[in-house]
Amino acid sequence: MTTPADGSAPPPVVIHDVAPGDREWAAHLMATSDPWITLGRNDASCRLVLHNPDAAIFVARIGTERAGFVLCHRRGVVGSPYLATIAVEPRWRSHGVGRELIAFVEDYFRPDARHLFLCVSSFNPRARALYERLGFTQVGELPEYFVAGASEILMHKRLRA
Repeated sequence: MTTPADGSAPPPVVIHDVAPGDREWAAHLMATSDPWITLGRNDASCRLVLHNPDAAIFVARIGTERAGFVLCHRRGVVGSPYLATIAVEPRWRSHGVGRELIAFVEDYFRPDARHLFLCVSSFNPRARALYERLGFTQVGELPEYFVAGASEILMHKRLRA
């Protein structure tokens, strides 16, 4: 977390398993945020994603407020975990919530997995820069996979040797 402008200690981010009510909130956050707007996702399609019983979903809270979430598939890419979705509430963006969620996912999967994968849309350079800062590297590109004129960039990070 970044330090608030007044110099006080940043509020702690607490990450936990998805709880009742979190899925609807997360679906709405997705449907009203990019890249999902550009990808043409709406509340109904996001809700389907968030109700997948095989997905591992974790929610970040700051105090009592939901700040963001991450959704992963345990065996998404060649048997390795796949970080499918991450979203942060607008008011908490650029405050380290996304970084905290990704670190949580890495720690969660590290005991049983050597690799972690994710995709980022080529029209989302800010997210890609975050992933690169956190040690992810591009291993593939899916041209026009969802959107004409854009690619999905497959990224990888080794979790352990």
